[in-house]
Amino acid sequence: MDSPVSAFAMYKNTKQSTPKHDKKKKKRKVNNSNAQKPLSRILNDNGKNVAQKIKNKQKKTKETKNIIKKKTHKKKKLKSNTSKRVKNVENSLNHSVGNDTIDEEDSDSEEVPVLIPAPIPNNGISTSSHEDDVNSYSSNGEMEMTPVTTNSSEEALKVFKWMIAPYSYSDFFRSVWEKKPLHIVRNKPKYYNDLISTPLIDNMLRTENIQYTKNIDITSYEDGKRETHNPVGRALPHTVWDFYLQGCSIRLLNPQTYMPKLHLLNATLQEHFTSFVGANAYLTPPDSQGFAPHYDDIEAFILQAEGKKHWRIYKPLNEAELLPRVSSKNFSEIEIGDPIMEVILQAGDMLYFPRGYIHQGVTIDGEHSLHVTISMYQKQSWADLFEKMLPAALELAINEEPVFRQGVPFDIHDNFGLVYSDLTTPRRVEMEEFMKNLFHKIKSYLPMDGAVDQMCKKFQHDALPPVLSDTEKACTVYGDTDVMAENGKVINRVEMSLDTKIRLLRKNILRMVSEDSIKIYYYTENSLEYHGHELSFLEIDEELAPAVETLITTYPEYVSIENLDVPNDSDKMQIADALWARGLIMTEYPLDVVFD
Repeated sequence: MDSPVSAFAMYKNTKQSTPKHDKKKKKRKVNNSNAQKPLSRILNDNGKNVAQKIKNKQKKTKETKNIIKKKTHKKKKLKSNTSKRVKNVENSLNHSVGNDTIDEEDSDSEEVPVLIPAPIPNNGISTSSHEDDVNSYSSNGEMEMTPVTTNSSEEALKVFKWMIAPYSYSDFFRSVWEKKPLHIVRNKPKYYNDLISTPLIDNMLRTENIQYTKNIDITSYEDGKRETHNPVGRALPHTVWDFYLQGCSIRLLNPQTYMPKLHLLNATLQEHFTSFVGANAYLTPPDSQGFAPHYDDIEAFILQAEGKKHWRIYKPLNEAELLPRVSSKNFSEIEIGDPIMEVILQAGDMLYFPRGYIHQGVTIDGEHSLHVTISMYQKQSWADLFEKMLPAALELAINEEPVFRQGVPFDIHDNFGLVYSDLTTPRRVEMEEFMKNLFHKIKSYLPMDGAVDQMCKKFQHDALPPVLSDTEKACTVYGDTDVMAENGKVINRVEMSLDTKIRLLRKNILRMVSEDSIKIYYYTENSLEYHGHELSFLEIDEELAPAVETLITTYPEYVSIENLDVPNDSDKMQIADALWARGLIMTEYPLDVVFD
């Protein structure tokens, strides 16, 4: 089995700030707006017509030119001060595969593997001879740079494989996902140490404005009673650790906002699942319990970072609570019966359980416990998709089929309802068949593409902003370009041209949707707090849509701006500039500085 690796970078401990670009365009083809439309206008039948027009335009264009030029491995020489020095390092892990409880033997290294490019030391000399190093130096002192060619979805897959190692990815989704719990024993106490630790939490409390209830909860569970003890205002170390010493558990509600490695983990994983990946962290003092037995509405991955905790897992109580769409109440011990799994999670171990599985954990043997729960796939069921499809399909059928607008029979009230529900009269049977036939007609109006687009639109609002490597920053609007210097001078001005090669920054960085117009929803401007900002989007004319489709379908390859599928050069540059200004695309190499 291939050894999975994770995508952890050597990441600066400064929070990433994603600049916004509010520059207004005078041209009408690109427009910003935040107005939201009702479901009936969003999932309309115009989407198919628009999509077909786009396909037709693209087909004609593809007949006359080659959209993608094959990748070349020619290295472009750049001055040392045009981009930051970076390199790739990959470490391997040796794993074994088992069943519900997996035991992994100790290896020589417990370090978290590195995949995303990390900065080379200040002297510019790399001690690694790895063949995938992205920068090297020529004899004349110039830096040679290899473009970023990774696929964000594939990188996310590597991270997930690392998280569940040594269990097989294919076996996990075939036999475990949404079906049963899984316990992995690693015997590697430092496996998750890079993500979170008690000193990191202490530092967060001292340096960040952590608020009770919003960012942190103080909880206890004793004698069957679950309580929250949150004061009002900022959570400072003196008070938080006083609660801890009194036996209370500490729950961090959004640690990824303040801990860079958790942000990196979740922002990477979301590219594989195309759904929000969140995190809660739980610090429990020795010999105590902070929460009552309950189940959640998410897929839960418990990553034990410090200490140990005794877990009991219980199967769903009935069919109605299998894969639930909302979390449960707090249960009593009498209600939940006997556990189906009982394990002690130690540092470096992992525990997975599907939504609907009741669980509770308690610290033992005089040891504290610190774990982070990675949560994903909330409201991603077929039911959620159909909740978007069916109302829209009904509205489309009403607009197209006069029969849906006809009045109901006068005697329907004498044949249906609570009083008449047991009737089997010929008239009732006749009307039942008529209603079923009407319902059957609705199936032909199901806006499947539009409904999936709406789920992806929701992801654009839920998602964390991306974490960029130094190389990526140098090739995006987030690089050291267009800098205001002394005396009101702007230096390091850059511009794209028709021969500039571009690609999307991430596979799922945007979603193009047909609503009352063509809109591109994106997550680069999202807050590190869930829904901290309004959903960002860019409105474009229909004739520009094939250019965006080219970038979506050719990812992760680069494509020249001149090969975007729009008829004239000014439109090609306009859509490229609009995407660049919002951080949605990157160039193959850092742009050259323009001198006036």
